[in-house]
Amino acid sequence: MHNVGMRRIGLLGGMSWESTQLYYRFINEAVRDQLGGLHSADLLLRSFDFEQVARLQRADRWEDAANLLGGAARDLVRGGAEVILICTNTMHLVAEDVATQAGAPVIHIADVTAEAVQAAELTRVGLLATAFTMERSFYRERFEQRGLSVLVPEVQARSEVHRVIFEELCQGVVRPESKAVYLGVARDLIERGAQGLILGCTEICLLIGQEDFRVPVFDTTALHARAAVRFALSAPEPAQAY
Repeated sequence: MHNVGMRRIGLLGGMSWESTQLYYRFINEAVRDQLGGLHSADLLLRSFDFEQVARLQRADRWEDAANLLGGAARDLVRGGAEVILICTNTMHLVAEDVATQAGAPVIHIADVTAEAVQAAELTRVGLLATAFTMERSFYRERFEQRGLSVLVPEVQARSEVHRVIFEELCQGVVRPESKAVYLGVARDLIERGAQGLILGCTEICLLIGQEDFRVPVFDTTALHARAAVRFALSAPEPAQAY
């Protein structure tokens, strides 16, 4: 049965598991911090074989990807989940379809992040993410709806940022030379006018973080996890849930 006063969270993870384990830790730490004692989160996790999902991404088969995640989200709801977290930025491209199929709210990672940017009173931020997230409109438009501007790296830099995510970070590889590349790309965004930086892939926090910059850094993994806990503990609603 459900914990009294705590809603069950459903996680769609494994994309990659390197960041899903961070979600699990961040969510449970936040519950413990707020409730104390032996309290931990009431949650369900559906972890995918990421290669299955990545293959659909590469083939531009987003409808199939939406159906895959949507079916899994329905299973989580049948198991008692009252809210769904898609534990990856890129797959929020299909968030609306997943929410419709699940029949439950999906907390959108871009909305949560945009709210944090607004709270910091910034108007222009740089985005580091997969090529899918940097180049398609599904992410940036949610910032633009709030009057926020999003800068992305130049074409060659975007390609390298994307490569490091899939060939290194998603496979648990953290290389100093790749960190140097990311720091250089980030510095270029700042020189172009970015007042802060969005770590718009849930693995990027494994490579760089606030300690590397003077401007504010928005870790989407941590922000998303905290939003789920706010929902679960019936605090004020997160930025936007479908």
